[in-house]
Amino acid sequence: MFLVDIRELLLKDAMIMDLKASTKEEAINEMVHQYFVTGVINDEELYKKDIVAREKQSTTGIGDGIAMPHAKDKAVQRATVLFAKSEKGVDYDALDGNPVHLFFMIAAPEGANNTHLQALATLSGLLIDPALVAKLKKAKTPDEVHQLFADAQAQKEAKDKAEEKKEAQQTTTPASSDRPYIVAVTACPTGIAHTYMAEEALKKQAEAMGVDIKVETNGSEGVKHLLTADEIRRAAGVIIAADKKVAMARFNGKHLVNRPVVDGIKKSEELITKAVNADAPVYHADSAEEEEGDDAGGSIGSKIYKDLMNGISHMLPFVVGGGILMALSFVIEQFLGGPKSIGFIFLNNAGSLAFAFMIPVLAGYIAESIGDRPALMPGFVGGFMATVYSGSFGGAYTANVMTNAKSAAGFLGGIAAGFIAGYLTIFLRKLFSKLPKSLEGMKPMLLYPIFGLLLVALIMFFIVNPIFAIINTWVTAFLNHMGTGNAVLLGIVLGGMMSIDMGGPFNKAAYVFAVAAFTSTNNGNLMAAVMAGGMVPPFATAIATAFWPKKFTDDERKAGITNWVLGFSFITEGAIPFATADPLRVLSSCIVGSAIAGGLTQFWKVSVPAPHGGFWVTPLATNAFGYIFAVVIGAIISGVIMGMWKQTKETAK
Repeated sequence: MFLVDIRELLLKDAMIMDLKASTKEEAINEMVHQYFVTGVINDEELYKKDIVAREKQSTTGIGDGIAMPHAKDKAVQRATVLFAKSEKGVDYDALDGNPVHLFFMIAAPEGANNTHLQALATLSGLLIDPALVAKLKKAKTPDEVHQLFADAQAQKEAKDKAEEKKEAQQTTTPASSDRPYIVAVTACPTGIAHTYMAEEALKKQAEAMGVDIKVETNGSEGVKHLLTADEIRRAAGVIIAADKKVAMARFNGKHLVNRPVVDGIKKSEELITKAVNADAPVYHADSAEEEEGDDAGGSIGSKIYKDLMNGISHMLPFVVGGGILMALSFVIEQFLGGPKSIGFIFLNNAGSLAFAFMIPVLAGYIAESIGDRPALMPGFVGGFMATVYSGSFGGAYTANVMTNAKSAAGFLGGIAAGFIAGYLTIFLRKLFSKLPKSLEGMKPMLLYPIFGLLLVALIMFFIVNPIFAIINTWVTAFLNHMGTGNAVLLGIVLGGMMSIDMGGPFNKAAYVFAVAAFTSTNNGNLMAAVMAGGMVPPFATAIATAFWPKKFTDDERKAGITNWVLGFSFITEGAIPFATADPLRVLSSCIVGSAIAGGLTQFWKVSVPAPHGGFWVTPLATNAFGYIFAVVIGAIISGVIMGMWKQTKETAK
């Protein structure tokens, strides 16, 4: 028996039986506001932000006229499901492209207990039943909705009891010889709705096809129906319907279908057919992630970008933390204690040590993204070889990692090391794939580490380091001898790129280029350009919302206030909500101001010897006033353009 009646979650007062919205944004606003009015949430902006963030991962419009937007955060006061019905339908970017008529907005508090989470999971599973959905579309009152779910829950309880008895029998006796047996795992990022809808869809379809199935769920309440080693062994195939990582090593040697969780809901018959017929690749625990799925795809460019971003995302904490501590040490050196003060020595050493890991971490996680765990070690070592000329370790051993090279390969060499290590690991995996099964355990523990390291070290020592040392020398000479006109032009380009996609590929490309130049030359000119360009968007939105408030919604005006702080700290992403709502006006305005700011830093010969920090590292700038004025001028220009160009919001309050 379930400990919570689903009707306790479906508050009558929160139901909207005639949703007025005609767009996705309006529907979310209307439902979130209803939650706020009924006291389910105490922070409308926070809850809406998390709802929108979940929609960006993938639409919760699952098709068949149903959407299940959901969020779990501290704004929620009690676990609740808001039922809303739209007669005319809402274009909600549903997976099947059809309008949505039934909405179930799920609100779960951060500390939601397992009882409520189980009830939410049960409700999600019930919505797979087309008969219930059809009746809900005809319901006119909250009382009718309550009764429909009460009847459906009673049927679900009876069915689950029968399934539990059946599963208990399967664990003690072999699967029926005349019925195929498969196992599955479902999981989604929040673990509230899609996880359990996929579970229910797979179970219903398996029953209709005469297939025995056990489904493990990785949801908010933890792992349920955990698959045992014996169940996995007996299964003809495995289905993974998940949008987050699940424990995979246990499926080594099984035919495995790996798809997004929504395919578990919408394409359950196809997945079960593949699993039953062993029409899927055999999964190997040491295989790369991109080979796990049977439908791996995407362009070469997108794959390279994903691998590079995996390295950069792991590298950034080292850049930010190490860079800021180094910057603070220089402030102490210049203004407080000098180069021999304990404050300078401590902070500079701590920052330098973190900064020293930057390129090895970048290379290691690029390699890991390509070749999975066996590529991590050779990637790290290759990245380290790109950063040092010689180093004494413990006083007994000296590592001289270059030949015919007068400088380190640097940032670009580290990127090359990561890709080389990753693809070499894939090559080694294919090379050793024909070894006898008795030697299978030797591959990850002996063969991959030895041959991976040997090959990467040879390539870095004799090829990459000499070549990239020459390239870095050329880049250094070019930057040092670049005239003012060329410097301004480069500053304009880099500054503008920071606003093109605000954290996306263009933004990251400009930032990576500036960091590469900084690590190669110790010259912070281009860092000043990208930081100034990156600070303009949040400042511009703050200015526009302050001086043209009627042209922005109440939520946007609140975000504008926050963006004063984000801009000061070089957090460009604060402008993303504005760009999402009105990309043409916001992005165009910001690109103009960012380009001007980037160009001015070069015209005034501003240099900032820190890879992050915004205005917090102003004391380090060679021309502090030029740095400040460049950002202020760019932000004002962008803010004025944006404010004058924006249209007045009718709903603004």
